[in-house]
Amino acid sequence: MKKIYAEILAIGDELLYGQTLDTNSHWISGELDKAGIKVIRRTTVGDLEQDILTAFAEAETRADIILITGGLGPTSDDLTKPCLCKYFNCGLQINEEALAEITQFFKSRGRELTELNRQQAALPTACTKITNTIGTAPGMWFSKGDKIFMSMPGVPHEMKKMMTESVIPKLLEKFKTPIIHHQIIKTVGIGESFLADKISEWEKSLPGHLKLAYLPSLGEVKLRLTGMGSSLDDLKHDIADQINKLKPLAGDYIYGYGEDALEFVVGQLLRERRLTISVAESCTGGYLSHLITSIPGSSDYFLGSIIPYAYEIKMRQLGVKPETLEKYGAVSEPTIIEMANIVRAKFNADIGVATSGIAGPGGATPEKPVGTVWIAYSDKHQTVTRKLQLSKDRMINIRMASMAVLNLIRLSLPPKS
Repeated sequence: MKKIYAEILAIGDELLYGQTLDTNSHWISGELDKAGIKVIRRTTVGDLEQDILTAFAEAETRADIILITGGLGPTSDDLTKPCLCKYFNCGLQINEEALAEITQFFKSRGRELTELNRQQAALPTACTKITNTIGTAPGMWFSKGDKIFMSMPGVPHEMKKMMTESVIPKLLEKFKTPIIHHQIIKTVGIGESFLADKISEWEKSLPGHLKLAYLPSLGEVKLRLTGMGSSLDDLKHDIADQINKLKPLAGDYIYGYGEDALEFVVGQLLRERRLTISVAESCTGGYLSHLITSIPGSSDYFLGSIIPYAYEIKMRQLGVKPETLEKYGAVSEPTIIEMANIVRAKFNADIGVATSGIAGPGGATPEKPVGTVWIAYSDKHQTVTRKLQLSKDRMINIRMASMAVLNLIRLSLPPKS
């Protein structure tokens, strides 16, 4: 089945200046993907006529569908309509149906229709009007050979309604689109290059209609398997088959699928095992507890936490031995072991975990540079520790250390009874 390609053009200086975030293109991409239409490029263009015309021409060479947002307002800096007239060699003319809709829009709100507002009903004669049911700027549909240009308002809620109710249905009438299906496999505890090396033979053996992408982020790597075909059931079956072949290679690095967050997966494991957990976190400053408690129902397993940031709090409030801190320091294996064991006992929890490290940018020594973090897991059977050497960035270190603890919990939990 022929692939259908789309390009999204977002028009407006405010997008290039960074004054407005282009959420429209992100949302449109997701909707087109659901419809089996592959977005090959997203372009942002400023309010310059020649740049807009060049973007139109270049997009036409690449895509079957060109979706344009923005620049449809009634003021002089809104250039999309004049540029479309020039590109399609036509003039502007008041569209009586659009004028009636705009007139009713203002009347229903008790407002006067000004001449500037009236001009929003002036549309290129080469287009088919698409009604804007919740705003005043109509959409414009153009056909050029087998290519479609569609111009929509930049106001997000107006654009979304127009896309959902009018544009997507019209595109699916014109184009026979394949089915696109994605599955995300989430991994943690392994870098992108190391993971790629482990699964390279599997990746090479993927059938032609399945494609793999690596999506790394802080502390984890997502694998996206994308299938394209005519049957959703067949695609789901083929992807599931490949995941079964992947599991022995990626092993315990795989922690979830789709939208699963690591803190959600860990919470499910704790709930299934009917285990409780408490936290003593120093360098992560409460972020680990925040992640755990961000999951609805976390009160089933999370008992509480303490943040013993200062030496004296580690000793006086938590109960770490002064001699341990004096001999080994706060960022050490002996200290982190005591922290995890003590917080478990204090809260009468099944599991205690702890963090202590140098988040930065200060506090480092030659032996313990910024990014040095110790983490620990403790239950009645075992105490497990890890030493991490992270980055020079404070917030990255806090995030990655918290993720590492969650992963340590996942890997250290006793089997389900």
